[in-house]
Amino acid sequence: MEILSYLTIPIQEPILILFVALGCFAGVYIGAIPGLSATMAVSLLVSFTFGWETHSALALMIGIFVGAVYGGSRSAILLNIPGAPAAVATALDGYPLAKKGYAGVAMGIATTQSIIGTLIGILVLALFTPVISKFALNFSSIDYLLLGVMGMMMAGSLGSKSIFRGLLAAALGVLLGTVGMDTMTATPRFTFNILYLHTGVDYVIAMIGLFGVSEALIQITHKDAKAVRQKIGRIVPSLATCRKHLPLTLQSSLIGVLVGALPGAGGDVAALLSYDTAKRSVKNPDVPFGEGSVEGLVAPETANNAAIGGAFIPMLTLGIPGDSVTAVMLAALMVHGLKPGPNLMNTSPDLFYLIVACLVLAAVFLVIFGLTGVRLFTKIVEIPKGILLPLILILSAVGSYAINSSLTDVFWMFGFGILGYFMKRYDYPVAPCVLGLILSSLLEENFRRGVMLNGSIGGMFLSIFHSPISVVLFVLILVMFTTQTKTYKSWRDKRQGMKKTQ
Repeated sequence: MEILSYLTIPIQEPILILFVALGCFAGVYIGAIPGLSATMAVSLLVSFTFGWETHSALALMIGIFVGAVYGGSRSAILLNIPGAPAAVATALDGYPLAKKGYAGVAMGIATTQSIIGTLIGILVLALFTPVISKFALNFSSIDYLLLGVMGMMMAGSLGSKSIFRGLLAAALGVLLGTVGMDTMTATPRFTFNILYLHTGVDYVIAMIGLFGVSEALIQITHKDAKAVRQKIGRIVPSLATCRKHLPLTLQSSLIGVLVGALPGAGGDVAALLSYDTAKRSVKNPDVPFGEGSVEGLVAPETANNAAIGGAFIPMLTLGIPGDSVTAVMLAALMVHGLKPGPNLMNTSPDLFYLIVACLVLAAVFLVIFGLTGVRLFTKIVEIPKGILLPLILILSAVGSYAINSSLTDVFWMFGFGILGYFMKRYDYPVAPCVLGLILSSLLEENFRRGVMLNGSIGGMFLSIFHSPISVVLFVLILVMFTTQTKTYKSWRDKRQGMKKTQ
């Protein structure tokens, strides 16, 4: 009964329901604008809500968090510009669906799966927090390194049939990720005495350029093509469709929660890993992945929202943030005189259950704000290209400038747009490049930490076999490598057969 009283705090304080609703509404539209992420919005709220009562501040932040993670899918589906890094995988199949005239269907599926993923993440947060937090705490530097290598193994299956080209694009991303000050020695690397480069390459700016600007440049060469008229019928997926994809939904939710619970991983890694796993596990999809596959939309949208619940687990139980947003929220709680950690459930159980209750409310409001306005949003795709393409470029420029209020970022964004244009023109996928940028710090920092702890590279490699978690991750990497090699060989044989027939 005591737990029930904690869960009904928002009902006892109706103003909290209003704050969750306002936050969710704002988050959906903030997330849809490239460059305006949940992290940025929550960071601004910390100073804005400094003098607020703790419950009200938390309710507003949680609403924005949930809404913004989903909101990134809207621009990803309609414009091929992921509103957030977690929506990179969504664009791979969401945008092809919109180009075929099924933007409404794509957005309906994205909304439904985001809601389901959020609810499953909340359920795991409420029931299994102590177990998962202990599991995440057992991850060592070598485990994080192996997780990063697993991420790099996805490169061959993200947007290209050529493993070599995918890995080459990912390697370029990792190389760009090393630009800036060395995190351990503070030595400038690849900066060429350019002061701006000392802070490194922002992967959000790279993402906007590689996806948004490059797409606009590609479309300019086809500016006379007529806009595809969208077939707006039923937006909410049928029960049969949800039942058909239920195994994939549960699989993606599990990946989202577990990856979200790993400190520093977050929804972007969870979405990409889930997409890659779906591509390997789904047999005979109705449409191939990358060409408008529903499964390619279900997996990342479920995982990135399930990661929300997972990210709260280490923050609340260990005082370690699961992603960048929970890192800001951790700081906000400390500003309000609270200290999340192992004693939280004993000292402030009301705080834990208030967060759970606000997350549930945010999922409910996501149903309302996610499904309303879909018909209006899908009209974006039908705007004549002479009007739409300049709008995409303006939106990309505004989003890039808003990150650091720097005009230099805008120039870099256009530079990445030109790079993305040539990559797409010569059939090099851009998603692995963004993936490499995201994973570069995870790979480098944990590689160096592992070598330092074990004394040598050989010692670090041998340490893999000292931990069950490391062994499991190592075996998974071998399995991924084997399956990718087989896929590449079958694609190569098919291509050679087509050349012979010609």
